[in-house]
Amino acid sequence: MQPTPLYVIGDIHGQKEMLDHALGLIAADGGPDAQIVFLGDYTDRGPNSKGVIETLLAGRDAGKPWTFIKGNHDKMFAGFVTTGQEHDPRVKSQISWINRRLGGITTLASYGVEGMPQFAFQGDGREVLKSYTLGDRIIDPATVQAQAQGLIPDDHIAFLQNLPLTHETDDLLFVHAGLRPGIPLDQQDPEDLIWIRDGFLENRADFGKLVVHGHTALDAPQHYGNRVNLDGGAGYGRQLVPAVFEGRDCWLLTPAGRQSLRP
Repeated sequence: MQPTPLYVIGDIHGQKEMLDHALGLIAADGGPDAQIVFLGDYTDRGPNSKGVIETLLAGRDAGKPWTFIKGNHDKMFAGFVTTGQEHDPRVKSQISWINRRLGGITTLASYGVEGMPQFAFQGDGREVLKSYTLGDRIIDPATVQAQAQGLIPDDHIAFLQNLPLTHETDDLLFVHAGLRPGIPLDQQDPEDLIWIRDGFLENRADFGKLVVHGHTALDAPQHYGNRVNLDGGAGYGRQLVPAVFEGRDCWLLTPAGRQSLRP
């Protein structure tokens, strides 16, 4: 019996036009009601995080068979809006989420909080938002957060906050960043699931199921035998390439059709 195709989209990072293109490729291959798993990092860096989340919510609310998992950027975005938190201990550079390198500035702009941030550095080396220039006004960080709370719909933040961290099928395990090797899934540190690199990426052991993840940007998706990384770097302007799995077999979707992805 032929396995049911399962489609997957990696890190979108605010790239609404790329998302629309990927969804079009999936519809052409699997029809309008294809099952899709989204691997997280819907926001930051790209120009239209708001549009991305609107598209995902519209599909969910229309009853599409779509599954969403949480990425680290989704957590950071929701954390700033709800509590004003700019930092995560897993960001070794200690830069603010608003910094263009992490991409919060473009996420806020997509919702109408458009401006130029000014940063300062604390004694421990952390970069912190000092003020925000909006036109001819200069506002403080608390006002930036308050404006974000007023402009960003509550259901967008609730969506991001309530996303699961993993999804499984008989053959596949979907997670944003990866797993800590040797630890059962139900005992994994939730922070590892959205942040891990060291200890996971270099591991060649069999995880039981094929792990499908994003988080670590590549020039193009790659298959490593025990895992598939579908983050092709859309957050940095590279392509968002959807994939389709039938069992453990994987293909990338292109305008010319399926392209086999193998170790």
